[in-house]
Amino acid sequence: MPSFQFETTPRIVCERGAALKLAQTLQAGGQRRAFIVTDPGLVRAGLVEAPAAALRAAGLHATVYDRVEADPPEHVVLEAAQAARDDGADCVIGLGGGSSLDTAKLVALLAARPQRLEDIYGVQRAAGPRLPLIQVPTTAGTGSEATPTAVVSTPDHQKRGVISSLLYPDLAVLDAELTAALPAGPTAMTGIDAMVHAIEAYTTRHRKNPISDMLAVRALQLLHAHLGRAVADGSDIAAREAMLLGSLLAGMAFANAPVAAIHALAHPLGSHFHVPHGLANALVMAPTLVFNLPAAGHLYAELGRALDPALRDAADAEAAQAFIAAMRGHVQGSPIPQRLREVGVGEADLPVLAEAAMTVDRLLMNNPRELAQRDALAIYTQAF
Repeated sequence: MPSFQFETTPRIVCERGAALKLAQTLQAGGQRRAFIVTDPGLVRAGLVEAPAAALRAAGLHATVYDRVEADPPEHVVLEAAQAARDDGADCVIGLGGGSSLDTAKLVALLAARPQRLEDIYGVQRAAGPRLPLIQVPTTAGTGSEATPTAVVSTPDHQKRGVISSLLYPDLAVLDAELTAALPAGPTAMTGIDAMVHAIEAYTTRHRKNPISDMLAVRALQLLHAHLGRAVADGSDIAAREAMLLGSLLAGMAFANAPVAAIHALAHPLGSHFHVPHGLANALVMAPTLVFNLPAAGHLYAELGRALDPALRDAADAEAAQAFIAAMRGHVQGSPIPQRLREVGVGEADLPVLAEAAMTVDRLLMNNPRELAQRDALAIYTQAF
């Protein structure tokens, strides 16, 4: 067995209505001034008012910062951190999708210990302390509540990551009632994103370990079994809860066994064309899985058998192909764009995307099969 280390969020609560009980946690920790980081869409949807009101009803101060943008740019992160300092915040609550949760991580850090973002991009370069941090996801996709990473968009259209153990929250709250209003399209996109996290954690070339493997398999089983239900009926709270748990487990897995080429190929779609991250992953997932077959076929076979007991005695080649077909089926059966041309990408853009993908070496190095620029172009072409 290889040597390994494993880190994760120290406390997790999975309970319907738990977002309305955060005051108890804050009071127990002596916090009085909460800074809630979210986005304007959630405020308009009415998902922020009740948790904030519950804090105020308990006698706590609660400020809502609702200017988070998708793929949060540096200026939004810095503005939010300054607002938290000006407000005298003594704790931060991230409430929303991955962009809000990632921003909340950096707000908790920078409000307590101001430092330049360009100085802390990379692995374990951030300095503490940080403010106490609670993460409350409203989508079942990023798993950010269980990862030490915050991704930021830079002015030159790159996506840079701050990766530090300081960014694990003190508490992750899975409240399925907050996800019930998510439309079918975003439900599918975020759910497929979580599946990719599990797949790439299981097949990564670096830091794959028995704990991440176990988490990735269980995450994929939950997501595979419940995504269709959640997309078809958003009010299916049992399915929503299973998706949240699957997303969390996948986040725990890839935080310790990092993702690879699917994410590397998805990044330029987000930074250059503002394609939502989950959709970008969905668009390039199947052709990348096919590309990886020569190196990862036996691992895909193991995942296929974990999802379908009928494949228990199947040969690796058959089980691996069945697994890829199942993953492709999730994309094709979802109410989301199916081709790059449907999200504003032109054929002339494909070489530019391929060149940009090759700059994401921190992820490409984890891929089970070496991927060159010509391979990236071939995958984008298949997805076009």
